[in-house]
This record gives sequence, structure tokens and C-alpha cells, in this order.
Amino acid sequence: MTQIDFYTHVDDKLRTACRLAAKAMQQGVRIMVYTPDADTTERLDRMLWTLPATGFVPHCRSGDELAPQTPVIIDHLCELLVEDEILLNLHPELPAFFSRFRRLIEIVGQDDDDRAHGRSRFRFYRDRGYEIRHHDMRSERGNAG
Repeated sequence: MTQIDFYTHVDDKLRTACRLAAKAMQQGVRIMVYTPDADTTERLDRMLWTLPATGFVPHCRSGDELAPQTPVIIDHLCELLVEDEILLNLHPELPAFFSRFRRLIEIVGQDDDDRAHGRSRFRFYRDRGYEIRHHDMRSERGNAG
């Protein structure tokens, strides 16, 4: 069964996604970042060239010929999924294909709409018996740096 982690009260969802993608890569785990649209995919792509500041996170889109060998895949299209280890969801809706991944990471920001979507996804997973780990990022704010 898919392991699910919710990161809530996140100040900057894309920056958090970059940190988690870099951490997964450092641990030798492949990750698919599912974005809501082409603009977000492009912004995240640009951010991964500079975050973290001390290193580069190899990444590409799901349709790229290098996708099978690249540790981080970012895309808003789910038709060409090449990964099944970790799915990091930035989309407001439930990713219908989440259960094919060993782990699902949900990032929930602070605006009301994002929190409402996050609560809806949380209830869906909980009501189906998934174990959910919660990470409240309010405690991380003072440690950002």
C-alpha cells in the first residue's frame, strides 16, 4: 500500500518541492513531481537549476528521452509516467494514478483554497485506510536558511 506523507502549512510549495526532490535524489530514490499546469512545471524546472544553492538536481520532463535515467521527473502530464517510487503531488486534485507509487507526498500551502483541497485529499486517503504521516511545517519556518 502506498505510504502517504502530508507536509502542511508550507510557505512556499515550489521551494519545498525542490528541497524534497533534492533529498530523494541524495538518497538514491527517483521522484515524479506532478504539477497542475505547464506554467508551474516551467517554474519548477527553472528553480531546480538553482536550488539547492550548493548543488544541481538532475531533472527533466516525463517525455524526455533521458527520463528513464533521470532521478527527478517534473510534469503536468501524467500519460507518460516513467516512475513508481515517489510521487510528489502539487496538483490541487487527487492524482488518480497515485496508488502505483510506493510513496506519495502531498504539499499543502497556507491559502484557504489549497488547504480545502488538501483536506479533501487527506479525507479520501484516510477513508480508504491509507496510513498518513503528517509534517507540520510551521515549526520549520524559524529554521529556514
